[in-house]
Amino acid sequence: MSDTEDRQHMAAALAVARRGLGNTWPNPAVGCVLVKDGQVLARGWTQPGGRPHAEAEALARAEAASPGSARGATAYVTLEPCSHWGRTPPCCDALVRAGVARVVVATGDPDPRVDGRGLQRLRDAGVIVELGLLGDEARAVNAGFAHRITRGLPLVTLKLATTLDGRIATASGESQWITGPAARREAHALRARHDAMLVGSGTVLADDPELTCRIPGMARVKLARVVADSRLRTPLASRLVATAAEVPTWIATRTNQRPGTLAPYIAAGVQILSVPSARPGVARAGLDLGALLGALAQRGVTRVLAEGGAGLAAGLLRGGFVNRLAWFHAPGIMGGDGLPAVQPLPLALLSAMPRFRRVASRALGEDWLSEFEEMEAACSPES
Repeated sequence: MSDTEDRQHMAAALAVARRGLGNTWPNPAVGCVLVKDGQVLARGWTQPGGRPHAEAEALARAEAASPGSARGATAYVTLEPCSHWGRTPPCCDALVRAGVARVVVATGDPDPRVDGRGLQRLRDAGVIVELGLLGDEARAVNAGFAHRITRGLPLVTLKLATTLDGRIATASGESQWITGPAARREAHALRARHDAMLVGSGTVLADDPELTCRIPGMARVKLARVVADSRLRTPLASRLVATAAEVPTWIATRTNQRPGTLAPYIAAGVQILSVPSARPGVARAGLDLGALLGALAQRGVTRVLAEGGAGLAAGLLRGGFVNRLAWFHAPGIMGGDGLPAVQPLPLALLSAMPRFRRVASRALGEDWLSEFEEMEAACSPES
């Protein structure tokens, strides 16, 4: 197989891996392509809920199409095949049993249960193993999974939709709609690539949002809706609570809430996350966002989309928890009486300002989406 063909097949594996983003947590989104004699036998990707794994899915498809066809094939896998028993058998063993002769892996698995063991078991079985092809691209696909494994926190994307001067609503609170249909559709597609959405209770009170992905053909399986609500202000009549029995809905509130106060939410299907309050002097009010994000990671969440409001945005930025920014700009100016996208941090020095690196920018109708990644953290985490 030539280098060019190897790259083409790994690129195809990465493309199918991306289909699983937002649908596979707590597992990573992995792609696998089986190739023999220059022909693609099958493609597989991690299925909703995290299983079957990509390798098992591809092997099953190849076997269904032509029994025994995987013997002597090359498997292109975007993440090191697992080597441990969980709810499914080890994928490295499945590849060996199928008789795969060569496995090309984009990047290793940081999970300590794997972390090189899958590659070694393949080699011990006589399989040719190559590591590193399109590794940067593969690590980008599963940045959330790696972030959860190595840091104990999900990857956080802060999404903002503002005017050119950074305003999200008029002084009276009117905000629908600042951006146009193309930008709003892209915002829903962004939701589909994340495991959970996070908003503050102020957003729930102001907008009564559904927080679902409403793009035809992109139905979600496990998308969780999370409300940071230290004072438990979320109305029982809100759309979030009303649909909690159908869509996972978690309210994070302070640890000293009375059981009687929580009971109606629990009866409606809401799951309660008890989170300590922020330390005095670290945040103006509210919850310890580091503890909240840690609780989400413990539940398996790898990628969080924070959608508002200004207080939550400030808290995440102040704590150094924002890893990516998705900033939708509408071509209008509201002026100083409009509500800002981010409440005061506050900052005494420019050197303390959270900084980001622009990685993409594109037009969406009359609006513009700019995407950024974190640079060196400028603020100390809250926990």
